[in-house]
Amino acid sequence: MPSSAARAAAAAARVPFGERLAAAMNKHGQLCVGIDPHPALLSSWGLSDDVTGLRSFSLTVVEALAGHVAALKPQVALYERHGSRGLAVLEETLALCAQGNVLSIADAKRGDIGSTMAAYADAWLGEGSPLAADAVTLSPYLGYESLRPALDLAAATGRGVFVLGLTSNPEGASVQHVGGSASVAKGVIESVGAENAGALPFGSTGLVIGATVGSALEELGINLAASHAPILAPGLGAQGATGADMKASFGAFWPQVLGTSSRDILKAGPTAAALCDAAAATRDSLL
Repeated sequence: MPSSAARAAAAAARVPFGERLAAAMNKHGQLCVGIDPHPALLSSWGLSDDVTGLRSFSLTVVEALAGHVAALKPQVALYERHGSRGLAVLEETLALCAQGNVLSIADAKRGDIGSTMAAYADAWLGEGSPLAADAVTLSPYLGYESLRPALDLAAATGRGVFVLGLTSNPEGASVQHVGGSASVAKGVIESVGAENAGALPFGSTGLVIGATVGSALEELGINLAASHAPILAPGLGAQGATGADMKASFGAFWPQVLGTSSRDILKAGPTAAALCDAAAATRDSLL
């Protein structure tokens, strides 16, 4: 394992995540493909719903799509359901992303307080951690500042985070929309903007904004441009959103958006050629 000094030097040399993501989006387009090994998808690929199938599925997706999309996003829960051996596959998947020079976003949605939040930060963002990704998703609903250990460690290591801002699940509105023009979601998004102040084209503290939020941005008076944040927008494809829908929803904020599709692309597997074709078609729909 590298020494602490070597890990610190590597972190200091790393270009900030926001800059690396902007470069990847300019080169490969505005698509992130989720790696979601649902049991039904494993079955449709002719794979068993166990660690062997999980590993084959995950490594096939990375090997097929590295160099073709801006980022890959493993869904952590679908690895955790296989226990410690599943997490070992996740570690291997993240390592393969790094080797393939494709950005990885661990979709873990972690959120806690104090030393527990610091431990989550070490796991997903710390130098030398086998689970360290280029970025991780976080939940701010114990208070935005509860995320401080992760925000600070991401900045120190050149990694990034995506903070849940405005999600499209029906239950989300009961928390996120509370307050109307001074909504909970708006407060979170303004805090992210303060984190990214001065960053161009955007900072390393991103937001998760659902692709199907529709008019909620306007109704809540949310200005995403002021957040200076990359926007991870799940919901493309299987959840109903099209590229045209997303461009209409995000409007002037569109250059900040990284659209995410999982099942709609993954169902094209298991061949690498079919996965690449499906990803290319989705990516082109975002132009």
